Amino acid sequence: MNFTKINNSDTVDGFCLIKTLELKKTAKGSEYLDMVVTDSSGEIGAKLWNYNADMHSWVSENALVKIRGSISLFNDMPQLRVERIRPVLESDGVKIEDFVPSADYSGEEMYATILGIVNGFENEQLKKLVLKILDINKEQMLYWPAAFKLHHAIRGGLLYHTLSILRLAQSVAEIYPCIEKDLLFSGVILHDVAKINEFEVSSAGVVSGYTVEGTLIGHLVKGAMGISKIGEELGIDHELLVLVEHMVLSHHGEPDFGAAVRPMFLEAEILSELDLMDARIYEMSQAISQTQPGEFTPRQWALDNRKLYNHGLKEIKPEAKLLDGE
Repeated sequence: MNFTKINNSDTVDGFCLIKTLELKKTAKGSEYLDMVVTDSSGEIGAKLWNYNADMHSWVSENALVKIRGSISLFNDMPQLRVERIRPVLESDGVKIEDFVPSADYSGEEMYATILGIVNGFENEQLKKLVLKILDINKEQMLYWPAAFKLHHAIRGGLLYHTLSILRLAQSVAEIYPCIEKDLLFSGVILHDVAKINEFEVSSAGVVSGYTVEGTLIGHLVKGAMGISKIGEELGIDHELLVLVEHMVLSHHGEPDFGAAVRPMFLEAEILSELDLMDARIYEMSQAISQTQPGEFTPRQWALDNRKLYNHGLKEIKPEAKLLDGE
């Protein structure tokens, strides 16, 4: 842990994220907090023995805090005895991105880039529809992950995945002039927006599970429902709405992978292929980046249970260049 020693004593302090937390009782009936705290260097078990409900009721999982205490061994494992704890203040200059896996760009940067692309649409109806849905979901989109455990399951991963596909779509549209760019870009931007209803996510951008809606309905159907509702409120042409809804419903490609229908026009097919491509690139590079050159990864169940080879010809990291001028 990146804690600092105080005056060469056993006392340390530093910033960390509360990963897990449970209120327990000692044998004598006194309440205490049993926690695991983490930072960029690792994690450690921590105990707040002098728990006071009036003073410490604010303490919760995924809270970013400053802690002071002492570290000792318990059952041959280091354990932090917490003496003082407080929330992180703006004046501390601490960023949540330093404590949880996060996208390479801020949510604000990625959102603004997507917004700029939408404002360049020639189709005014699609522009109105996409801008409205972006505005409604902006607050959550700035930090929402794209998945629970698989690709882009990081803080800001939803926008990162979306903008990655959007950059791919821009390149494809330059090569093939038969593509209706505004329609393709609209499908790309909206295809995963309903993941905001699918996951339980803390303000730290950490997924804890699926919502009831996410389990019973899923983001494809929920996304199409939202597009239909908002589009009708805005007076968007019905057939145009159906095209965008179809792109969302079909972007998983095959019913075996969750698609309600298979893609039935060009832009829907391109979205489905680019979505899979971006997810695969991220998952493969993530796995290979943790493997030494000349070695294979463990079998990746999300990639057809394949082992992947690190050829070592280039350093591989799960990152993409997404902003103009890089």
